[in-house]
Amino acid sequence: MDRDSAPTAPREGAQSVHRTLALLQCFADSPQDLTGSDLARRTGLALSTAHRLLKVLTNAGILEQDPATARYRLGPSLAELGRLAYHRRGLHRAEPELAELAAHTGATADLATRVGGHAVILAGGSLDRDGARGLRRPLHSTALGKVLLAWGDNADLTALPLEQLTRRTITDPQHLREELERVRTAGFALNEGESTTGVRTIAVPVLDHTDQARFAVALRSSPEAMASARLAWFVEQAAACATALEVLLLPPGQRRTGPRPPIALP
Repeated sequence: MDRDSAPTAPREGAQSVHRTLALLQCFADSPQDLTGSDLARRTGLALSTAHRLLKVLTNAGILEQDPATARYRLGPSLAELGRLAYHRRGLHRAEPELAELAAHTGATADLATRVGGHAVILAGGSLDRDGARGLRRPLHSTALGKVLLAWGDNADLTALPLEQLTRRTITDPQHLREELERVRTAGFALNEGESTTGVRTIAVPVLDHTDQARFAVALRSSPEAMASARLAWFVEQAAACATALEVLLLPPGQRRTGPRPPIALP
């Protein structure tokens, strides 16, 4: 083997992996099937490179191509892996709890975890309502994200893309850090139209034995339905659900043993 060429192999392999992941992520960000040209443009890949990777993904069943339109969609092998992951992580056990929480409160109830700079919704009402589009939510502008940051790793907030989505979105790292301190003190996070105007969301952590948020539970509705005078009640219902999910989703050795963070409304 040529010693000079050996070190380039891992870098080339990693580059192919990153390109493949970028292609797959396009489908999370789009509700429609996509052409090879769409995917090349969205990822910045040469069309020939995109087609080569798409062929590999299609042969593996990760993607499939409509013979009539030549457009690509997510394939059966990916669906199989998704269902396996869903059940092996025990997420199916969260569905009845979230459905009961939604029925009791009249709000949309969701369960999310952190993936990079996003909160990814894993179960709950948003999967039914928003199933055609991606279920990633920005950390900085959502109640789910604030919880995952406040009871997680928020050391380098400057690395987050603090995109302004509405006039209420927090885009300054120092202001976000102060907001996360308030979230920890209050025991819950509140989103007042910071990602979508006219929507109010509260969220609480599903904590493990190290006081880290493994998941977050949110309730989302309009400000009129989730009135300020009843906000404490909504938070208490979400917290009760989060406590139940700690038992359902975490192994016994990783479950919290102390009391939940107290709820302190301003």
